Amino acid sequence: MSSKRAQNESGDTDMKKKKKKKRSSSSVETVELCGAVEEEEVKRAVKEAWSNKTHYSKGDLELDCHPFPHCIIKNFLSSQTFVENLQRELLELSFNEKSNDLYKFKQSDDLKKRKEPHIAAMRAALFGRFRSWLGDVLGVELEPTVDISCAKYEYTDVLLCHDDELEGRRVAFILYLVPPWQSSDGGTLDLYSTDSNFQPESIAKSLVPSWNTLVLFEVSPVSFHQVSEVLSQDKCRLSLSGWFHGPSLERPPRFKEPSILKHPHLPRDETVLFEWINPLYLDISYQEQIQTEFEDSSEIQLKDFLKEEKFREVSEALRQTHIQWMQTGPPNKRCYESASLDSLPECVNTCWELLRSEAFFLLLSNFTGLHLHYLCPKDEEDEETEKDNKEEGEVAGTSAESSSRAEADNGGKKISTPVCCGEVRRWSHGSYTLLHDAEAAQAEYALDLILPFGCTDWQKEFGGFTYYVANEEDEELLTVHPEDNSLALVYRDKETLKFVKHVNHKSTQVDSSTCNEFYDFSFVYYE
Repeated sequence: MSSKRAQNESGDTDMKKKKKKKRSSSSVETVELCGAVEEEEVKRAVKEAWSNKTHYSKGDLELDCHPFPHCIIKNFLSSQTFVENLQRELLELSFNEKSNDLYKFKQSDDLKKRKEPHIAAMRAALFGRFRSWLGDVLGVELEPTVDISCAKYEYTDVLLCHDDELEGRRVAFILYLVPPWQSSDGGTLDLYSTDSNFQPESIAKSLVPSWNTLVLFEVSPVSFHQVSEVLSQDKCRLSLSGWFHGPSLERPPRFKEPSILKHPHLPRDETVLFEWINPLYLDISYQEQIQTEFEDSSEIQLKDFLKEEKFREVSEALRQTHIQWMQTGPPNKRCYESASLDSLPECVNTCWELLRSEAFFLLLSNFTGLHLHYLCPKDEEDEETEKDNKEEGEVAGTSAESSSRAEADNGGKKISTPVCCGEVRRWSHGSYTLLHDAEAAQAEYALDLILPFGCTDWQKEFGGFTYYVANEEDEELLTVHPEDNSLALVYRDKETLKFVKHVNHKSTQVDSSTCNEFYDFSFVYYE
């Protein structure tokens, strides 16, 4: 009897499981991919074209290998109703604000465990049938790793130039779920050409997002791309994106930029200080107060630093058309304009020389307590080691007179020479700087100086401010906002990095009385 009862109970349980399974399966959606992906002949042709780096097109599928291999598949999902329901489920997700040096947009959490029927079906199709198709095309075994999320780009959101390279990533994909979209709306996927050093040069092709269109490309040393800033104020650039994983392509050694040329001070006496600098900052007792405050926080802003008439003169001169402004790059590291020093108007050049003068080095020593002049005494820790400047960058020209004076005052001992590097920069819509590995590897103790011009009424929401962050962390340590005639001094250690936040489209949406670009003198001083 007990044996029979157990058998009946087991049978009832099996029936319940079958009913439960039947009920749950009714909520599982299925998705059909476009015919181009299903045709064996098309797959063979795409495989051959990808291997030979040639162009191929048939129906809704196009493979283009310029500037690097990428494939565009329109009407990727065959059911319009499915795509609309997928969009609805994605818009109902919670999104996180993402913002750092490289990007600003909203992103969902990873979708690999989401249970919504259309999201689950889409995930299964991508990492099932489509992964198999893509693996055949590339001739590699792609892993079943699921790496997928949803992104929303709205007004002024952007993802700047990068190559996507990370261990295991083999192919990147983006499925667009956008309203009717034009290039004037921004948000294009821009593909960059590269130079002989595998560094990005310029945008070679821009892909405008389109409803139910899948774009994919192989992650490689030359797959530099960006999502251009969204300029539409009423459209949402919604997309599903992620990576297929597999064996990485071989990567050449990373290009190492030449060291920045560093200079010793110019032989100018204190007369230049009295001509240019607010007398308040030349008072010895006030310099002591500044030094006390600086030593407590390692940063300070000195408002109304230059004499008003000198500041106005330089501000007006910087707007002169004969100054030659040069675009700096590469775009995966920086994008702004720097002035050719040979083209600077006389007053701008004199201000430049002020910041490089021996008298100014001594003034900075008094402001900060750093050893930027031989008259500034060294403490015991500094006496222990003297670094060879050539390790960190070439020193161009030294003042023999200053060196001999310094050595005489130091008991005849050879000492290091404080040096600096600097530039005059122009910031406008699209300007930025990025953090990068080489910067972290070459980081050293330094004093940053920023002196802005022409930024009256500049708003924080425009971007263009300088962020200081700890290496390998997103936590903000300090933000320096552009402010007219306000000298910012920041001392940073080897674990502190900086970037200038992307200047966005809002900076152009101001009336004629408000600036939409600004300038600054940027210097770095080394003990």
